[in-house]
Amino acid sequence: MYKTVEIGYHPKAGDMAAAIERAANELAAQGYRVVSFSVTGSAKAIVLAEKESDDAHSEEAIDHE
Repeated sequence: MYKTVEIGYHPKAGDMAAAIERAANELAAQGYRVVSFSVTGSAKAIVLAEKESDDAHSEEAIDHE
């Protein structure tokens, strides 16, 4: 299972890094692992995280047709 988090406006790189780190630590406490993040041109960021537990991977087959 994936989750995204939006990081608000932070025009300074150091402030953005600290905000992403806080979000990553909060996600880790919830059982997520940060997979990727992207900083937008508007000085916002989007963090993509994946649930670490085995519950996130279903045994059911998914038909992609």
